[in-house]
Amino acid sequence: MMFKSYSSIKIPFFEILGILTVISFLWLDELFDLPHLIFGTQPTPINYLESIFETCIILLLGVLIVLITFFLLKKIRYLEGLLHLCVFCKKIRVNGDWFEIERYITENSGAEFSHGLCPECIEKYYGEFLGPKKLKKILENISNETKPEAM
Repeated sequence: MMFKSYSSIKIPFFEILGILTVISFLWLDELFDLPHLIFGTQPTPINYLESIFETCIILLLGVLIVLITFFLLKKIRYLEGLLHLCVFCKKIRVNGDWFEIERYITENSGAEFSHGLCPECIEKYYGEFLGPKKLKKILENISNETKPEAM
């Protein structure tokens, strides 16, 4: 039921591409002595063992980076596309099945729900039972809870 984003495939691909680019420049430098060609510095001899060692270190770091990225991307879930929502009960249709919106979002995004009442519904459904003083106090408490704190 989960929708996956193409970016979860693109990110590791570009990381691997970047790692291979670094290794390519390392070998180009070793084979063609780029500082000597570009800046006219003293030529240096080719050192294959050093280049192999550096390549292995870069590959190990690259594998570590890509594995960490995959691990982190597995924790990220995406909700994408068109959601069919029932006008009355607010259930969502997915592949012909209908799910409660809370269940769908929890299963597909990792978000969790907590239910409450908005000020309009408290007033509409409980106003006559609470009385004007108690209703006013509850509405003040709710508005104070939702205000962002000053920086």
